[in-house]
Amino acid sequence: MSLKRKIYVENQKNVVEGKIAVRLAFLKEKGLDSAVIQKDVLIRKMKAEIRQANYRLASIAAQEKLNADKARVKAEKLAAKKSAREATPAKTAKNVRGKKGSKEKKGGGKKSKATGKK
Repeated sequence: MSLKRKIYVENQKNVVEGKIAVRLAFLKEKGLDSAVIQKDVLIRKMKAEIRQANYRLASIAAQEKLNADKARVKAEKLAAKKSAREATPAKTAKNVRGKKGSKEKKGGGKKSKATGKK
């Protein structure tokens, strides 16, 4: 059931409840007792329509709850990911090798080889 249909289902339910009230008033005005009124075909049909509307509204509410839970979990994951990024240390100047540092290491290795061969 589409979440957009919630308004329409609520309106249908309200209309049927109004019809039931009118029908009950008409039957009571006629002088029928409650047992006969409860067995009236139109009353039973309208009550069935209300039950169907309630079922539809319940399924829409369940879907809305599921969507809200999904959105909450997604927000929590985003927040956790963001806090994990902030918690990790940024690269410092010591960790980053520059051109100077790489030349010194290469040069130092060549000198030691040359002295070892002589």
